[in-house]
Amino acid sequence: MAERTPEMLVEAFEAKGLVTFSDLQKALGNASRATTFRYLKRVSYLRSYNHNGRYYTYRDPALFDRFGLYSREGIHFSRDATLSDTLRRLVRESQAGWTQRELQELLRVRVQVLLLEAVRHDEICRERVAGFYLYRHCDPAIGKRQRQRRQERIEASLRRDDEPLGVDDAVIIQVLLALIRHPGSGPADVVRTLRGHSPPIVLNQVVAVFARYHLEDVGKKGGAMNC
Repeated sequence: MAERTPEMLVEAFEAKGLVTFSDLQKALGNASRATTFRYLKRVSYLRSYNHNGRYYTYRDPALFDRFGLYSREGIHFSRDATLSDTLRRLVRESQAGWTQRELQELLRVRVQVLLLEAVRHDEICRERVAGFYLYRHCDPAIGKRQRQRRQERIEASLRRDDEPLGVDDAVIIQVLLALIRHPGSGPADVVRTLRGHSPPIVLNQVVAVFARYHLEDVGKKGGAMNC
């Protein structure tokens, strides 16, 4: 057989996009697990944080969204490689902290156990805000800013519908996720879908997101969106 090289793995990634470890072994001429791992260390790759890490893909920075995430065919990857590292980064870098539900909907996997583990190890902190747990940075100054920003958003969401409301990343995520699950929905439909969300998301916020991203046209066409 031809001499093994790391480029064989790169070619496998380029040919299929998503591969399993068995695919990588075959690309190296049915190499052993140890040999495959040795060559894999010499290639820039990512392993999925869902499906028990079964899938691999070539690490291309251009694929990541603004949250450092990339999904394909229901298989999810993060620039941080592991879900634990991803959660820590998202919480520490956030402007207003995250709730468990927000992180779970963004990452599309269950996160409660890993969040609690990170809290136990003082890697992130949490506190009750308006009846729900807010996960935030453990640095007192940064955590205080995150909490204040979250409280400002909660107060804004409680205003009357005819008053202008702020729209931040968390609101945008919820609206886009609602449209992915229910394509063709209008603003009022999205508000009904998000009923019970904490903090509440009201009509003016949804309308603002629709206007910013021209979602009325997308909804009419029933087109798919990436978020």
